[in-house]
Amino acid sequence: MQQKLNVGEITAHFLARAKTKPGIRTAVVHPCSHDALLGAIEAAREGLIEPILIGPCTKIEAVAKEQKLNISSYELVDVPHSHAAAAKAVELARDGHVEALMKGSLHTDELMSEVVNRDSGLRTERRISHVFAMATENYHKPFFITDAAVNIAPDLLAKKDIVQNAIDLLIGISEKKIVPKVAILGAVETVNPAMPSTVDAACLCKMLDRGQIQNAIMDGPLAYDNAISLEAAKIKGINSPVAGDADIFLAPDLECGNMLVKQLILLAGASSAGVILGARVPIILTSRSDGAESRIASCALAVLMADAKRNDRLTFLKVA
Repeated sequence: MQQKLNVGEITAHFLARAKTKPGIRTAVVHPCSHDALLGAIEAAREGLIEPILIGPCTKIEAVAKEQKLNISSYELVDVPHSHAAAAKAVELARDGHVEALMKGSLHTDELMSEVVNRDSGLRTERRISHVFAMATENYHKPFFITDAAVNIAPDLLAKKDIVQNAIDLLIGISEKKIVPKVAILGAVETVNPAMPSTVDAACLCKMLDRGQIQNAIMDGPLAYDNAISLEAAKIKGINSPVAGDADIFLAPDLECGNMLVKQLILLAGASSAGVILGARVPIILTSRSDGAESRIASCALAVLMADAKRNDRLTFLKVA
């Protein structure tokens, strides 16, 4: 019987690993709320990032004063609004002045519209996607959920990049050699032409067989109970190398992935960290409602990602 995780120990181990790596110079985009500013400050105190705070200085300073946060040691870049902050952060990343971007209190699409712009200099050959790294005491190991933040209704080829991004990240940041197990989620475990996500799941598995997706073990479609529980899969007569032991859960679309993540956080007490993949630099991206702890964990994940980039353990960093 698989043991339950101690989420606190996993989070501590995650941070401890990141602290052994060099801190990364990070453009913090529009940190004009308490949690956005505190998350950046706490990550800096942990030695994870060297923040450059980009936004209207009067707003940032007002938040710092109201919350009694000392930001005197951090570089501030004054711009008039959130859109200008996103543009400036992308410019700094493109010119090599920062190693990562961190979303503050602005909408995701406002930041990402600057990142995905053809002239941003941050695009690679891969599609941009998002990964939530999660841990809960009800599952025996940390896991990824993708994509729950960027790609709204990905088609088959988009899903190919989304899943390969997650596979490459997990391999790149792992302490030991791993072949990630990927569960391709759906409402059922059989292929049904009336449910396009099940057809996509079957095609993705065949793409793995043909080498179009690499370095993983995949199965799908799998309903969530079959993906998460080997016992449930056995009851349904499903023989799967992934059931009950998945490292990565590929959601059929953003709505499903987003609801799954938030249910796990709010109802199951899961811890989470979020990063954008497929760009030249890590992009630390959490919900505006996430607290400082999630932002710190996301910074730790970005540090491990940056370290993997420096050591050529990530494959999606070639400029398009």
